[in-house]
Amino acid sequence: MSVHPLAVAATEADLLAARTQMALSLGWHIIIACFGVGMPALILFTEWRGHRTGDIGYRLLARRWARAMGVLFAVGAVSGTILSFEMGLLWPGMMGVYGEVIGLPFSLEGIAFFLEAIFLGIYLYAWDRLTPVAHILSGIPIVVAGVSSAFFVVAANAWMQAPTGFEVRQGRIVSVDPWAAMLNPATPSQTVHMILAAFMVVGFSVAGVYAVAMLRGRRDRYHRLGLLLPLTVAAIVTPVQIAVGDWSARFVADSQPVKLAAMEGIFDTQRGAPLHLGGVAVGDRLRYGLAIPKGLSLLAHGSPDAEVAGLKAFPRDEWPPVNIVHLSFQIMVIIGFALLGLAIWLALAWGRHRDLPRSPWFARAVAVSGVASVVAVEAGWTVTEVGRQPWTVYRVMRTADAVNPAPGLVYGFVVVTAVYVVLTVATVYVMRLLSRNKPVPLAPQEIDVTGYKVV
Repeated sequence: MSVHPLAVAATEADLLAARTQMALSLGWHIIIACFGVGMPALILFTEWRGHRTGDIGYRLLARRWARAMGVLFAVGAVSGTILSFEMGLLWPGMMGVYGEVIGLPFSLEGIAFFLEAIFLGIYLYAWDRLTPVAHILSGIPIVVAGVSSAFFVVAANAWMQAPTGFEVRQGRIVSVDPWAAMLNPATPSQTVHMILAAFMVVGFSVAGVYAVAMLRGRRDRYHRLGLLLPLTVAAIVTPVQIAVGDWSARFVADSQPVKLAAMEGIFDTQRGAPLHLGGVAVGDRLRYGLAIPKGLSLLAHGSPDAEVAGLKAFPRDEWPPVNIVHLSFQIMVIIGFALLGLAIWLALAWGRHRDLPRSPWFARAVAVSGVASVVAVEAGWTVTEVGRQPWTVYRVMRTADAVNPAPGLVYGFVVVTAVYVVLTVATVYVMRLLSRNKPVPLAPQEIDVTGYKVV
């Protein structure tokens, strides 16, 4: 069923421009948002640890990371504002019809954002003006608000995957229940999956910065702590994330079988469906992949002989782009297990020596793990969003019916792309300046215990 009172007749070029612009904005913002979700907790723990142990290394790390968090929050506010305008400007067919259904999580996210901004200002500018306990307490709302923002935004996206909380009668939306819409069946697995992904991105990315420094010879305690703390967080989260990923995949198998078929490159409905490693869809077959017999049936439905619907069981105009979805899913899974291997490597070395692995290959692996985690998040969102196509609201409204019919969307895409180029250059420049500065002293007497002469 499709409800779209706006007579949308956008050209293919404008539809492609709108989809590409939204993909660019979401793909850019989601990485910045990860730091808003995961970094506050890491900073608070590090600051608390510094006060608890009296080790200035922890406190210097917390202070430097807090400055970086402030920069990323400002940049994320810009990209988030762009996204909020794009929802109405690019997709009035959806927002005009379903705005009252899905408006609640967006409103709650706005409240969380303002709370985060208020307490972030207090936390950053009152560092030397509050007692240690009061300062740490002022950071707790930042943690809560950051995680809450992610929950509300992802819950809105989850509704697009499993629309609930309304009825359609004679072409009109009635019986609206915003809470049921926000707490739809896809919300639990999708929100947990994204929040854990944010902690992984933060943990591996921050650790990667210090791994690069250690490869360049900076092996003092300050850099070792800078690597070990975030890497430990990421290592703990990674196996949990893989389990949650399995939960999410099972939900997809039950609620979006056509997406599952695209993820695995299954064209024919079959019992005992194989799990594919690699491969490329050529015509109506998946070629060049390694098939694990009955693996997909077992993982998706808990039985090696369970039936899995293939793409041919659905109308061809409801197929998502198979290769994009399949390859993105493969990339996400491969990186996830590679990061799990890195976490196991750390755990084994710590269990034996109470120290980081001594091999330079470990530091090299950590150095690239941050980029790898970002690629995994982007690949995961590609699976989620492209795998839902051709629907904006799954099996309710097609993307072609949701897009703005006004001509000239291509020009908007060019302008927004230019904005993101400027944002990217400015963010990288400011972050590099922060990385080159020496740690900022907490008090005049606190000097030279980290390998730096703090001035």
